[in-house]
Amino acid sequence: MSCGNVSTDCQSNHGTKNMASHHENASSLNEGSIAAKKKRESRLKGGGLRQFSNIVCQKLESKVRTTYNEVADEIVAEFSGARDDAAASSESDEKNIRRRVYDALNVLLALDIIAGDKKEIHWKGLPNTHIKDLEEIKALRLRLVKKIGKKVAYLKGLEEKIVGLQDLLTRNCRLLKCGSASPEGFSLPFILVQIYILGDRN
Repeated sequence: MSCGNVSTDCQSNHGTKNMASHHENASSLNEGSIAAKKKRESRLKGGGLRQFSNIVCQKLESKVRTTYNEVADEIVAEFSGARDDAAASSESDEKNIRRRVYDALNVLLALDIIAGDKKEIHWKGLPNTHIKDLEEIKALRLRLVKKIGKKVAYLKGLEEKIVGLQDLLTRNCRLLKCGSASPEGFSLPFILVQIYILGDRN
């Protein structure tokens, strides 16, 4: 093998190593870019709707009266300021934040924590439930359960009376058809006695 061939082989190997190194660097940069994007998206999500609801709650509680745009603008500014220049807020990020703020406001409205008056939002406050209130609710529940039980027993008694009267009516009609009963019916005065049969005594 000549010196020229050795030199050519060395240059070829060196070029191959450079290309491999270039590909590795490009791959590393690509992975770093993807990781940075995921990290930025993670910060954008901010833990989800629950954390956004907490942030919105704090804003509304401190202001008492405000608007949707004011709250959304402040939260967008806070999230943008928390990022570095490489992860600056884009238009899509801002839309995502505003959408999450809107979702959080809908949740708070449904829970009656805030009230909406046209474009203005009014802070009503978080529910304040004490142990005393819980005991009163439990006592009220017990009273209602007992009251419902009495109503059920009363309705059951009425149902039994209706069934008894229907059976009596059926029996009397059958006797009338057979000619065993007086067509004039009962003669006044008469006594109606209600008895309870515990079992079959036949």
